[in-house]
Amino acid sequence: MKKLHVAGAMVVTGLLLTACSGTGKEESGDTPDADLTYAVITHSGPGDAFWDRVKSGAEQAGEDYGASVEYSSDPDPSKQSELIDAAVADDVAGIVVSMANPDGLQDSIEAAVSAGIPVVTINSGYDHWQGLGAITHIGQSETIAGREVGERLKSEGFSNVLCVIQEAGNVALEERCGAVAETAGGKVENLQVDGTDDNAVTSTITSKLQADDSIDVVLTLGGQYGIDAVAAVEQAGSSAKIATFDLSEDVINEIKAGTILFAVDQQPYVQGYIGVTTLYLKSINGNDVGGGQAINSGPAFITTDNADEVLEFAKNGTR
Repeated sequence: MKKLHVAGAMVVTGLLLTACSGTGKEESGDTPDADLTYAVITHSGPGDAFWDRVKSGAEQAGEDYGASVEYSSDPDPSKQSELIDAAVADDVAGIVVSMANPDGLQDSIEAAVSAGIPVVTINSGYDHWQGLGAITHIGQSETIAGREVGERLKSEGFSNVLCVIQEAGNVALEERCGAVAETAGGKVENLQVDGTDDNAVTSTITSKLQADDSIDVVLTLGGQYGIDAVAAVEQAGSSAKIATFDLSEDVINEIKAGTILFAVDQQPYVQGYIGVTTLYLKSINGNDVGGGQAINSGPAFITTDNADEVLEFAKNGTR
């Protein structure tokens, strides 16, 4: 996992160096490009802290390059498609888009590409971006991440995993749970919750734990839902342990306290930042970043061994 961090750092460094050379501009992030506007369009629902980090990364890249970044989101694929269509009508310089429902977005993304607007996909859509004509995809392979989690849980002796899905119809989340089941070696059951309501998430997990006391680990697919699971385990009087995908300051503190076993970090800030960076390089230098391959922003495990290293960044809202 450390190798992934190093590789990610090298990619970011290389991109930034490319952005600051060979253009005849001063090597500064303050060079204005006010005529460049990038649309970042995600499937985020209200109240999801993960996407706040994606947004922060994208906006920071825009600030660094002097470009305008317009962020919008909608969990309904038809409405997300309308946001893409509106960005095309506005003739933006490029689009960053997450694809929780690739089929639902296909027509709009292909229309953007046909209109000559560069597209970069992030987060969801690891296995679909090439067919839609995007430059690259920035995120993690949910299959690789899920299998590694399953192997880790199996090695630690867990045999009954409750995999909590917070977005109905999100293929990436379903892929995670499915990949966990491939390697966990025991029972893996999916539980659908309403990720827009943390109290409802806690209540649903609590009820499930009370109904099945053989569940020995709750795996959540977003950091804030890991915190919801901590409350659920306590309310249910369960002995189940908790693991989660994604980070927050609260998650790291729970890891340090031993309440959460580990978190899987896919670095959402990086997804937003490199997404806009990739489009900016396309605009100013005709670059196609990624070499026809996806750019991996994860996965990496955060445990008690390295929690302190990332805590200060989590406090800043960038991890």
